[in-house]
Amino acid sequence: MLARVVDAVFPRSCAGCRDGPWPFCRECATRLRPIEPPWCERCGNPTDQPQSSCPDCPPPSLTSMRSAFVYDGPARRAVLRLKFSGWRDVAPAFADAIASAGHVPDVDVVTWVPLARGRRAERGYDQARALAVAIARRTERPARRHLRRPVATTPQARRSGAERRMAMHGVFRATRPAPRRVLLVDDVLTTGATLAAAADVLLEAGAEEIHAVTAARSIARRRPTLRRP
Repeated sequence: MLARVVDAVFPRSCAGCRDGPWPFCRECATRLRPIEPPWCERCGNPTDQPQSSCPDCPPPSLTSMRSAFVYDGPARRAVLRLKFSGWRDVAPAFADAIASAGHVPDVDVVTWVPLARGRRAERGYDQARALAVAIARRTERPARRHLRRPVATTPQARRSGAERRMAMHGVFRATRPAPRRVLLVDDVLTTGATLAAAADVLLEAGAEEIHAVTAARSIARRRPTLRRP
């Protein structure tokens, strides 16, 4: 009820430009770039031809990875508003895109890559948890916390893949035993180092299959159809 009242008084605007209708205005919607086949069957990286694996595949701890959109333009701005501006309603919008694209396999639980306590306090909530809960509701699966992050890492944006993997070693701890099949959720996929570090801990906690999904993905090598028009 409160959410409907707030929406009536302060109508939600486009998550991409803040000017048009929610969740994306017509112009921003045309600039979104869904990640679709052909791709690497394991990690979902766009390729010219279907292939079983690629140089961008994560370590074996992750069974598969999928992302809804390329991390640029309106998708990037929407993710940043989810992370830093308190736009929690962006999470269900991304969850709808992820579920509608068939990116959620048959799993026993949905969990997320957690923020450290200090960073969660700064932002007021954990954006990956918000996305995971929205995906769980959309797909009628349970959402549970399986990881904690006692170690706060410095920003990863300027680090290479190898540096990120080294920085993420030992960052996560399990909070409970994990079921056999887990869906691991985060906001953005860049090198996969954070997801892989979290997956390592889930494997130690008992998981056998770990499928990762994110709202968006940074694409280093783009095929022609994914280039900006």
